[in-house]
Amino acid sequence: MCGIAGYYNPKDNYSENPKNNFVILTNMINSMKMRGPDDSGYSIIKSCCLAHSRLSIIDLDMGRQPFKITHKCGNFHIVFNGEIYNHLDIKKELLSLGFQFYTKSDTEVIGNAFIHWGPAFVEKLNGIFAIAIYDESNNAIYLFRDRFGIKPLYYKQIENTLIFASRIDTLFEYPNIKPTIDLNSLNEIFTIGPAKTYGKGVFCGIKEILPGEYLVYTPDYFTKHQYYKIKSVPHTDSYKDTVEKVRYLIEDSVRMQMISDVPICTFLSGGIDSSLVSSICSKYMSNKEDLTTYSFDFEDNDIFFTSNSFQPSQDKPYVDIMKDYLGSKHIYLSCKYKQLADLLEESVDSRCLPTMADVDSSLLFFCKEVSKNHKVALTGECADEIFGGYPWFHREDMLHSGTFPWMMDISFRKSLLNPEFAASLQMEKYIAQAYNNTISEIELIPEESKIEKNRRQISYLNIKWFMQTLLDRMDRTSMHSGLEARVPFADHRIVDYVFNIPWEIKAKNNIPKNLLREASYYYLPDKILNRPKCPYPKTYHPEYEEILVRKMLEVINDTSSPIRSYLNLPVLNNFLMKTKEYGKPWYGQLMAGPQMIAYLLQINYWLKKYSLTI
Repeated sequence: MCGIAGYYNPKDNYSENPKNNFVILTNMINSMKMRGPDDSGYSIIKSCCLAHSRLSIIDLDMGRQPFKITHKCGNFHIVFNGEIYNHLDIKKELLSLGFQFYTKSDTEVIGNAFIHWGPAFVEKLNGIFAIAIYDESNNAIYLFRDRFGIKPLYYKQIENTLIFASRIDTLFEYPNIKPTIDLNSLNEIFTIGPAKTYGKGVFCGIKEILPGEYLVYTPDYFTKHQYYKIKSVPHTDSYKDTVEKVRYLIEDSVRMQMISDVPICTFLSGGIDSSLVSSICSKYMSNKEDLTTYSFDFEDNDIFFTSNSFQPSQDKPYVDIMKDYLGSKHIYLSCKYKQLADLLEESVDSRCLPTMADVDSSLLFFCKEVSKNHKVALTGECADEIFGGYPWFHREDMLHSGTFPWMMDISFRKSLLNPEFAASLQMEKYIAQAYNNTISEIELIPEESKIEKNRRQISYLNIKWFMQTLLDRMDRTSMHSGLEARVPFADHRIVDYVFNIPWEIKAKNNIPKNLLREASYYYLPDKILNRPKCPYPKTYHPEYEEILVRKMLEVINDTSSPIRSYLNLPVLNNFLMKTKEYGKPWYGQLMAGPQMIAYLLQINYWLKKYSLTI
């Protein structure tokens, strides 16, 4: 895992002015050092400059980047962020074709695969990645991003120059790129945030390579190619065969993602998803190794926790069952409510944008703690999006909502905004356009019933939007502390297969995620298999909310606070006095009244940090 950056202009020759470019590249490296604290490097080659910060996971000694491969057809320079889980299989194939290898790194496999198959090589990769390859002989650059956008890759064009980076603020280290925003930017933040329209970087002129896309820029042309798309096909396997195939795919994904030259660990919540990943890891560990598992909770939640329909139980009793079942070296991590509030701003720093409020700041804290002992963690993220674990897969009103089901009602967030500003955003129109653009991408199967078509649409929306938001959260919070968090459920083979499985199999007998429960039968005790879904935990300490209210009052009473002009201050003041009366989620399941305050605090910090106005 790493951070990558660089710039390319087919009409320039950067090697003529190495000193100036050294300064730019050094600043770029420093801005993304948290993603790769172990090492760094840069290259200045003709029309291209490349920078890299490294978190050493595979081939600790020989895997330095930028990585150069000299072949009879020319020189190729590579910077790469991610892991290619099947790189040994690809390497074996390339060896049979006569290629030679001098390291154990997956970066060298990427380079030789590109040389042999061209840009189509990306279709062979199973992994998480953002890759830049500069073909020196043909003076061309290629940028690749993994199928679900697990690894970030932003870019901006200034006339003939293409600038790219793993982080948005790394782009700001390039001369004349300044953070600016417009009404579209504010719609991304106030209307659909903390989600973000895929392809957009929120700041003016900043875009991202789309998931499943690669970009090519040469002296003759600039083009983008979509190499991956989720396809709709009829499901023909029997129930038994479906369960067995799902079990195999998950086992194989976890096994592949255990590849590492440093010790791995898992996140263990006691839910089906993380418990299954941990159990499979335990199976494939060698006899000399013990699995380390981590669970997350909050100070005094045993006192203040109240069961509700969104969070029916605490994690700890189920964590205790699983850690004993696995015999793992388990570490309980607990976050104090004050730490949670204090990390809201650093959470914005990690993403360069407002985040999922304390959902992100808590994960930032936990990842910091895990990174003290481990560099690689496997997680249970994304199973709910793929197997249909959320309420919107089951509730009729959500299935037929005609909008994003995790934010069906925007009246609350809209009420907190200055009416004139809210009117200028045209919030409903912005949401409708984003929703309809995504729906238009879906391939429907004519013979499916209307309800199955609705569930297919919900599944697609989940993968393209909600899952992307959570993957973004996992990457930024983990990499901010030099921790690589892997997501076995986001293996494209699993997504491709499960996406087309009918609901009567996914949720047989109307049991949420029943298919996953059946596939987990050999790996989990009954109490875990039958546990109702419980989302990521949050604090229930009343003083956390009181801290947020005090902080928000300070912001709105300070006339220099940039967010003030966007807010309906009388309505917000009334809300701050009556937050306990507001318990309805406004995004997903966990973001209710306190998270709205935290999110507004993050927006204010973001506006101030980047000196943003329109």
